[in-house]
Amino acid sequence: MCSPSATLTLWAGSWLAGTSAPDDVLAALHAWAPRHTIAAGDPVTGGRTDLPWTSRGESGTGAMPLLKVIREAMAPAGAQLRLVLPAPGDVRGLPVGTAFAADAIDAEEGLLLGVPGEPGTGLIPQWDDDETLQWTVYGVDIPRITASDMSLGEAEYTMRESVRDAADALMRLHTTSIGTGDDDPREQIEAQLAAYARHAYPDSIPLRAKRILDTADHVAAILTVAQHEPASAPTSATAIGAHESLLRPLWNTIREARLVAVHAAAGRNG
Repeated sequence: MCSPSATLTLWAGSWLAGTSAPDDVLAALHAWAPRHTIAAGDPVTGGRTDLPWTSRGESGTGAMPLLKVIREAMAPAGAQLRLVLPAPGDVRGLPVGTAFAADAIDAEEGLLLGVPGEPGTGLIPQWDDDETLQWTVYGVDIPRITASDMSLGEAEYTMRESVRDAADALMRLHTTSIGTGDDDPREQIEAQLAAYARHAYPDSIPLRAKRILDTADHVAAILTVAQHEPASAPTSATAIGAHESLLRPLWNTIREARLVAVHAAAGRNG
């Protein structure tokens, strides 16, 4: 699982569909942090939800009110759960010019809950410390949904191809051969995959969506090693540009595939 927002989108969808219990949602969130809190992002939302407003320096409440916020936001007919994973140059799906959009770009993730084209709710996780993840609630107008450029079948095929492309990129960016021990990229990739594997999926997730998410994690693990290993760190402006042009398209493909898979699962559950 790539982010707390993806976890909440999948498990909240399963819970709302009656295939998971509230405790299952909370257990999935606790895999990210032992303590979760929730607070309002502005005084109007605070008054509407009876949550503390973060700008006043008040600590958030516990995680259980998060489920109440989700249940109320998803009550109207036609309400949908939407994961957002904004990146530089791509802010599709965000309500432009809002505090939610600005904070989602900073966090690189978030959720939108409600009926497209109508007032709804936004949620963004933000780390307070190593053990506390605070979910900030925003009142937003939910953008109308545009059709994805990628189907589930296309996303699965693209992810299979991306495994090879990511491995090729890793080899091209390394200036040393694959060794053993701490210098072996294969061991670092396995460590990255183990971190992803700590986060469980609902039993109700479609198998194709799960395959896409698992493969996206595999590609992301390879790219993370390619980015952070000293041997692949660019040292000149030209090298930085080449590094970016090689990896950025693969990260974009992963992000789009994850969105397709999560929304297919959440839509089926919701």
